[in-house]
Amino acid sequence: MTKTALFLAALLAAASASAQTVKLQTTEGDIRIELNAEKAPKTVANFVQYVKAGHYNGVIFHRVIPGFMIQTGGYDAKLNQRPTKPPIPLESGNGLSNLRGSVAMARTNDPNSATSQFFINVVDNAFSLDASVGRNGTGYAVFGQVVEGMDVVDKIRAVETTARSVHENLPIKPIFITKAVIEPAKK
Repeated sequence: MTKTALFLAALLAAASASAQTVKLQTTEGDIRIELNAEKAPKTVANFVQYVKAGHYNGVIFHRVIPGFMIQTGGYDAKLNQRPTKPPIPLESGNGLSNLRGSVAMARTNDPNSATSQFFINVVDNAFSLDASVGRNGTGYAVFGQVVEGMDVVDKIRAVETTARSVHENLPIKPIFITKAVIEPAKK
């Protein structure tokens, strides 16, 4: 390896060693997400605030589409929506792509409407969700990546779903995030 390559490898290792991770303890197993505050600073700050406030503890995965994504972050077991903070600005043009294992913010048709709900892409969805293909340059803001627990994500994506009330693709057997925790930075 050249000196430049070694230097770049050391920088990448240092950046990944100090990257913030969140562990989602679910009823199907643990999922670890590495957050990318460099490319999505407002989105990561928003997500971390919800984690620290305990907002995600006890929420269900309320939208599971096997060939697309799994979504959570907004509803309790009785499908009551949890209160949220004001929406954040869209950070979809950050260079991160909606690929398998990436974590992105859910939103309405208003690009600047994301609050607490997020989803994990279970397949590559760049062709339909990235800013470069979105209407008017919008898309869905990726802010993290599953670094451990894709087997758990795949278990969740394979569950049987039904429609209930306004919810389509709702797991028949509720799947919960029992606890979301920010893990200490690795040294």
